[in-house]
Amino acid sequence: MCLKATKRLGRSMRARIWMWAMLCLLVVAAFQLHTQRLDYRLYYWLKTYMHADDWQDRAVWLPAYRVEIDAKPVIGINNNLSGLTYDRDLGMLWAVINGPNELIALNLDGDVQARYSLKGFDDVEAVTYIGNGQLVVAEERKQNLVIIDIPVSADGMLVKGQTLIQDQYPSLKLAFWNEDNKGLESLTYDLKNDRLYVAKERDPIQLLEVSGLRKSLDEGGPMSVRNLSGWIKNKVFATDVSSATYDEKSGHLILLSDESKLLIEITTEGKVISFRSLARGFAGLHKGIPQAEGVNIDEDGYLYVVSEPNLFYRFTRYSE
Repeated sequence: MCLKATKRLGRSMRARIWMWAMLCLLVVAAFQLHTQRLDYRLYYWLKTYMHADDWQDRAVWLPAYRVEIDAKPVIGINNNLSGLTYDRDLGMLWAVINGPNELIALNLDGDVQARYSLKGFDDVEAVTYIGNGQLVVAEERKQNLVIIDIPVSADGMLVKGQTLIQDQYPSLKLAFWNEDNKGLESLTYDLKNDRLYVAKERDPIQLLEVSGLRKSLDEGGPMSVRNLSGWIKNKVFATDVSSATYDEKSGHLILLSDESKLLIEITTEGKVISFRSLARGFAGLHKGIPQAEGVNIDEDGYLYVVSEPNLFYRFTRYSE
C-alpha cells in the first residue's frame, strides 16, 4: 500500500514539474514574441489582408514587391554606405558615406556616377532631395541639417571631382535629442506639402514632421514641428527605424527597420497599411538584408534599399 502511494506521489511530482516547465517555456516564448513584436506582425498581417482590396490600388502595397537586383556590391565603396534619396530632376539616386564623409551619386542600377568629398562635415548619416537642385544632408550626432546645391554645369550635367565644404552652405540645427550615436538617423521630404520627416533610430524611436523648410529657405518664414512618435510607439511593430521615404503618389511613408528586417507603409495619420519582411526567402531575397541603412521610392514605384557595407537592392511591384 505504501509502495503504491509512493509511486502515485512520484508520478504526481513529475507531472507538476512538467507542467511548470511547459508554463515557463510558454512565458518565455510569449515574451520573445512580444519583444520581437511578432504578435503585432500577425495582427497587422491579418488586418491588412482583410482590407487588401480597399488599399492595393491607392497604396504602395509592399506585399506585392519582389527583388530584381539582389545584394549587388556597389563598386568602389568598401564600407559605411548609408542614406538614400531619389533625385527626380536628374533621374538618379544619392547616398552618403560617414567614414570618410562623402556624397555619392548612383544610377538606378546601383552604379557609382560621381563622388564628392564632404569637408568639414561630421558623421553624415542621411540625405534627402528637396527640389530646386538641392539636397539636405544630416549630421547625426550634431543633429544638423546642411542644405547643399548639387554641383551641375549649365547644361545640367554633374560636375565631378568637387569637394563640398560645410561652412559654404546654409544649415539648420535641430537639437531635439542628446548628442549621441542614436540621434538623427533618417530624412525624407514631401515636395508637394513642404514637409520634412526626421527619424531617430531608437532608444526611443522617434518621428518628427518639420513643416515649412522650403518656405524658410526661400522667404525666411517660420517652421513648425509636429511630434509623430506616438505612431511608432503604438502601431509600428519594429525595434528601430534606420531610414524612411515619402511616396508622392500615395502620400504614404515607408519606414525601414534594420533590426526587424522590415519595410512598413503608413499613412501620414499613422495608420499601418502594409509591410514586407526583408528576411531570407521573403520578396525573393536569397539572404536577408544584413544592415539596411537607406530606402527610397521613385516616381515609377521602384523601391531601392542600400545596406552596409556596400550592398544595393532594387524591388519592383508585381500584380498579386
